[in-house]
Amino acid sequence: MSDAVNPYQSPETVADPLKSAVSHGMLTENMLVYLKSASPWLRFAGIVGFIGAGGMALWGITSFALGSVTGQIWSSIPGFETFAEASSSVGAAFGFFMGLIIIGSGVLIFIPSLYLYRFGIKIRSYIREGREQDLELAFKNNKSYWKFIGILYIVYLAITPVVMIISITVAIASVVS
Repeated sequence: MSDAVNPYQSPETVADPLKSAVSHGMLTENMLVYLKSASPWLRFAGIVGFIGAGGMALWGITSFALGSVTGQIWSSIPGFETFAEASSSVGAAFGFFMGLIIIGSGVLIFIPSLYLYRFGIKIRSYIREGREQDLELAFKNNKSYWKFIGILYIVYLAITPVVMIISITVAIASVVS
């Protein structure tokens, strides 16, 4: 009677999906260990980036709000009295443009943070459930992160000489006049 199959028996577990990925030559054991150990750090970096982007957004909104009182602030700083004498619209315009720059910087922080966070989440999901589409999406987010960072580097390298030339020109013009 002990040789009979019990129809009420719990099903036995199927092969470990991670072991099957290793056996198919997709990932080595070390790759899995590295991915598993990187996942919490990727999620952490993404969350810190979200917090930084939120802080930048608040700073930008504050800059919008305080733009009109910038002239009063400049009058209290030695050497900036001439800015205080200018109309309050100059301070408002300065605050508006600084707010735009700061909020834009926050967006530039948020986007790669989102890619890092998604990369970490999909790796964790792959480690837990073994679905190949999770691993594929993880690497897609990794690719998107590095593509975004590369484009930022290109823009930075293109803008830097222009900003240097403008800065030198303004400095020379202020000394000459």
